[in-house]
Amino acid sequence: MCLVCVCDEDERVVGQQAAGGACPHCGGMVQALDVQSNWRFCFVPLYFKTKRKLYCSICSRRLHSVAR
Repeated sequence: MCLVCVCDEDERVVGQQAAGGACPHCGGMVQALDVQSNWRFCFVPLYFKTKRKLYCSICSRRLHSVAR
């Protein structure tokens, strides 16, 4: 008996823009990336979601926004 994982997640950047503020680690500019993720099962798309992720343009660290 053989079990094969047939689930896949694909992420691609659909937009990019400068965000306000500076990186707390190195002081570089912050970039906001809109990332679309697609979950597939046996090559059939099941789930689409667009997220905004914040990255530093110098040190490439992922930054987290604080909700107030």
